[in-house]
Amino acid sequence: MTSTQTPGELSGEQSFQLLVAGVRDYAIFMLDPEGFIKTWNAGAQRFKGYAASEIIGQHFSVFYPESEQIAGRPALALRTALDEGKFEDEGWRVRKDGSQFWASVVIDPLRDDSGKLVGFAKITRDITERKAAQEALRESEQRFSLLVQGVIDYAIYMLSPTGEVTNWNAGAERIKGYSRDEILGKHFSCFYTEEDRAGGLPAQTLAIARTDGRCEREGWRVRKDGSRFWAHVVVDAIHDEAGRLVGFAKVTRDVTERKQAAEALERASAALFQAQKMESLGQLTGGVAHDFNNLLAVMSNGLDVLSLRLHEHADIRMLETMQRAVARGATLIQQLLSFARQQPLKAEKCNVNAAIRGFEAVLRRATDGAIGLEVRQEPHPRPVLLDAARFEAVLLSLVVNARDAMPEGGKIVIGVENVELGDGMVGALAAGPYVRVSVADTGSGMPPEVVARAFEPFFTTRDVGKGSGLGLSQVYGFIAQSGGDVRIDSEPGRGTVVSMYLPVAKDASGDADTLAGRALDTVLLVEDEPDLLDATAELFRSLGYEVLTASNGSEAMNVLSQRDDIRVLFTDVVMPDGIDGIQLARSTRGLHPDIRIVLASGYPLPALRAQHGNLSDFTFIHKPYRLADLVRALGMAT
Repeated sequence: MTSTQTPGELSGEQSFQLLVAGVRDYAIFMLDPEGFIKTWNAGAQRFKGYAASEIIGQHFSVFYPESEQIAGRPALALRTALDEGKFEDEGWRVRKDGSQFWASVVIDPLRDDSGKLVGFAKITRDITERKAAQEALRESEQRFSLLVQGVIDYAIYMLSPTGEVTNWNAGAERIKGYSRDEILGKHFSCFYTEEDRAGGLPAQTLAIARTDGRCEREGWRVRKDGSRFWAHVVVDAIHDEAGRLVGFAKVTRDVTERKQAAEALERASAALFQAQKMESLGQLTGGVAHDFNNLLAVMSNGLDVLSLRLHEHADIRMLETMQRAVARGATLIQQLLSFARQQPLKAEKCNVNAAIRGFEAVLRRATDGAIGLEVRQEPHPRPVLLDAARFEAVLLSLVVNARDAMPEGGKIVIGVENVELGDGMVGALAAGPYVRVSVADTGSGMPPEVVARAFEPFFTTRDVGKGSGLGLSQVYGFIAQSGGDVRIDSEPGRGTVVSMYLPVAKDASGDADTLAGRALDTVLLVEDEPDLLDATAELFRSLGYEVLTASNGSEAMNVLSQRDDIRVLFTDVVMPDGIDGIQLARSTRGLHPDIRIVLASGYPLPALRAQHGNLSDFTFIHKPYRLADLVRALGMAT
């Protein structure tokens, strides 16, 4: 058969040889059955550095590192190609100059038409750059994994598209209590409370993240041991390059302390507002009561004079009626003054158990047969400073209120208990020991809006003519004037508990003024608000102190340098000039170590400690303060 190839035209085999020889991105060459190199292309020369004349006839193992040659790796490659029809591998190979590159290798056995092995085709590609990129990615992922695993303040983990946990970091184990082996494969809803699971919150969270790409929430979550914590949670949807949802990234942080701090601040703000409101009402009520007291005195004296001059029986009866009205008015004024804390107290060291026992018969007579009365005493009550007679009147008022709240019968429990309070736990009371006296009933209870106004004078929910609305106001005024506070806990249909917190008496006896005032000491009073300066100065004078005043820290330092008889420094913390109250106190302590120092501030003591450090050398009194607060602070000052 004659060839149809025209002169100058390449055959198919020649064209293929030229194609292979011209490829520069792949090393393509042949080996004989024993592995010796038979052909060499331009790509092989570029990758490996050998010219064809240098390498043809050498064994292909020359391209392997010495360690792999010793391990028999080249022979294994040829044997695998023969046994399996193909050998594929990646690994380090060696150039002529001794440098190494990462190679992708394919070896195919070559056979003739009769099936006899005539050699091997070997294709090699330099993929060092791809290898470096993969290594960089792997190292980056490893570093990221180490970072995530090292975080202990956040729970960081992945969820499958249906919500199963697929990985778990150390922070997740610390916060939630589950080890990695315990939680992998479980549904993340196990972290939710029963009520949230019943409400479908876990499914809603994933649905929002799937739709919006992100879901951020706060709420109660459950640890392995069943305890709860307040969590800030972010769930992000994770998609692959094709846009398919592959799972969710979930980051959880335990913010229980932050929530508790916010709630404490809210309670403190509410308590401060209530205290300021009651203080304002007390000042207003006290002023009005004093004025009316003077008017009633004029009327009473005038009626006494007229009664001596009149002889007609009808006129005398009218005068007696008028005198009874004046007496009722005087009683009302005394109640108002009690709320305003302007009644003089005869405070004595008192055992509350004994005071209640001595008055228990009267309290029982105040109830009727359908109401039981139980007294639960503290085995070893701490002593308190009390006006015992006024305390009995307060107890009687509370028992009568409780009785009236149970028209169909019930039970009243009077309890006495030693308690320890922290800062801000009950209104503005300072931390320390107290005696809690409570009067609890099983009556109708009060809604929150009534509880909020219960201590306001003249506020009552009773029918017209059924009460003055001053009973609880008197209770509040007396306990506040005694240095304590009152709290009401009540719900409609579940009864009411009125708790009176009484400060524990120090090593003292007699009335409160005597305890605090001592022997006409001199006090330096430092306050930048003129009205408050005047009012506080009068309080100290009423306690028997000689009072020196200053409106800022600089003035105070001048007074201290000029007088050597000052025994007490009473200073506001926040000052308008460069020397604040704490700086003044510390300077004074350094120069005059024997002076007793009392700091006054509207800021809570923990906040001042956080800003100014240790303040244990000084006594602290919280604004707004009352006479009883001054008495207690001065009695504690060192």
